[in-house]
Amino acid sequence: MSLPKTAIIYLCWADEPKKYLGAALDAIAGQTYPKEGTMVVVVYNGPRSGEESQLDYIRNEINDKRHRLPDTVVLEPGGNVGFSAGNNFGARYAVEHGADYIFLHNADGFLKNTAIAELVRVMESDKNIGECQPLILLYPERHLINSAGNEFHYLGIGFCASYRDAVKDVYPVFSEIGYVSGAAAFMRADLLKQFGYWSDRFFLYHEDTEYSQRLKVRGYKIGMAGQAVFYHQYEFSNKPNKFFWIERNRHALKLLFYKWPTLILLLPLEIVYNVGLLFLSAVNGWFPELIKVYGYWLKPKNWRGWLADRKILQKQRIVSDRQMIFRAAVGVGTGDLRLPAIIRVSVNFIFTIYWYLLKILIWW
Repeated sequence: MSLPKTAIIYLCWADEPKKYLGAALDAIAGQTYPKEGTMVVVVYNGPRSGEESQLDYIRNEINDKRHRLPDTVVLEPGGNVGFSAGNNFGARYAVEHGADYIFLHNADGFLKNTAIAELVRVMESDKNIGECQPLILLYPERHLINSAGNEFHYLGIGFCASYRDAVKDVYPVFSEIGYVSGAAAFMRADLLKQFGYWSDRFFLYHEDTEYSQRLKVRGYKIGMAGQAVFYHQYEFSNKPNKFFWIERNRHALKLLFYKWPTLILLLPLEIVYNVGLLFLSAVNGWFPELIKVYGYWLKPKNWRGWLADRKILQKQRIVSDRQMIFRAAVGVGTGDLRLPAIIRVSVNFIFTIYWYLLKILIWW
């Protein structure tokens, strides 16, 4: 039996190489998975405006470690094309050069030495597993979880499962999850060729959610390989501009995956939710970003590409809206928003009541 070839796509931009690349390459060099079955693709999305390019630094760092690394190449898309397109740029190169698996490696993280071997073992054990992720731990707080699989709420909200929970002693070899975190996503090359790469329309945030749901509605399992570990130097960002992408793309997820009757049934809850968002955005300083979201979706020209993607997904899906609602998260994790406990409890109470209502009404 031939050794499956895994490509590690390391996407970085701005000053990330100087901050993180050395540790990531050292961890890749220390993998127990055979080097002849591994390739590394470093994609540099370019510097910020006014900054110097770090391409020379990247190449020097790779040259210094080349004797310990698998075959490694450096690619440059020609600027910051976004998280989705940058990962796709590397993934397409890897697939064209014979990769069987693609591992998307966040710039600010590094692998435990057995991670790639465990990920390959899980995927090889069941061809119906379309995508998986390792257990993602915070770094340097290795005793705390960043993501034990992400959750997909039925209103299109995505969040990390078990965020900042203490690590357990034992995890299942494989467990199904809501969606795979884009910080450390392990994907099949044949499914990327068959169903497409990450959607460039998302640019930033929820592209990982969409790809997992794209496989799920076609009947594939999505999960976490509990014996594989990825360490992530995750820092929660409260920058206002991120909320435009998060909220715009949340609406895109609903549009892509739900039938029109489901979207109509969700509308009353969506109105209530947006009233809360308006208040929250005003308090937290991202009210203009929320208004930009409304402006985006009020322009018919912005719907065309999404509706074209929706047509393909709706035609090929085998999982019903009812099944999607049943599998979705009922409440949401709101720890990053630092809301008072009474508000968190109230929000999830409303979501729970509405979820039971949807279970009664949705039969399609």
